[in-house]
Amino acid sequence: MIPTHNSIAYSATPVTTYGAIALCVLAFGYQLTLGSPQVERFLLDYALVPARYTDSAFAAKHGLDRTNLVPFLTSMFLHGGLLHIASNLWVLWVLGPALEDRLGVARYVALYVLAGFAAGLLHLVTNFSSTVPALGASGAIAGVIGAYARRFPYAWVNLLQPVGIIPVFFMLPVMVFAGLWFLTQLVSGAGTLLMPGQTGGVAWWAHVGGFLAGWFLVGRLAQPAGPAEQARDAADSLMWPWHWWSRWMGWWWRR
Repeated sequence: MIPTHNSIAYSATPVTTYGAIALCVLAFGYQLTLGSPQVERFLLDYALVPARYTDSAFAAKHGLDRTNLVPFLTSMFLHGGLLHIASNLWVLWVLGPALEDRLGVARYVALYVLAGFAAGLLHLVTNFSSTVPALGASGAIAGVIGAYARRFPYAWVNLLQPVGIIPVFFMLPVMVFAGLWFLTQLVSGAGTLLMPGQTGGVAWWAHVGGFLAGWFLVGRLAQPAGPAEQARDAADSLMWPWHWWSRWMGWWWRR
């Protein structure tokens, strides 16, 4: 399920969301300029490789400093392919601005980075001896999903679910969407513990860690919503499905 719109309006320019997107795009562009041996070295240095911290022989063989925690940060801005970066940044584009608007730049940055660190830490714990570089913004963005759901429990999201080649659009309350999304990550992550090595290239436990961090951190970082803000968000969210349906039917009728 791919979110395309949400019911929470925002007023401030989401500079941090745009900045995170820009950094990811720039890093991905730089990766594309590297040859195969250079990319391998680059990912060893800046992606999150669990064995770097858990296997002294591996770290020594590749000249890696086991005390260097920079990869926990830099891995959040690296991606493994066009679909990987596009899917991650699209979700950030849809859900990030409203959350940034309510938290403010400093708190939003703190939530994003701390969720990313939590994602990396849980990935390290659950993939203790892995030599495969883990990279991507999805752990931090999982934190945005968790924080968004807790901060805006009345919100709705419009979702795209491809069925074969047919795009199907539908709406769900954000708590339902976030719950289903988290359950998928948790079940898939549990499957990797039962069948080690069968991750399918997805860091499921990083998503779990990021989501939980975002869910719990937003309660400490966000200023409590006042009665007026709660009423406005609830009213917008309750009316949004009707507004969305009206616009859709109007577009269909004009055809």
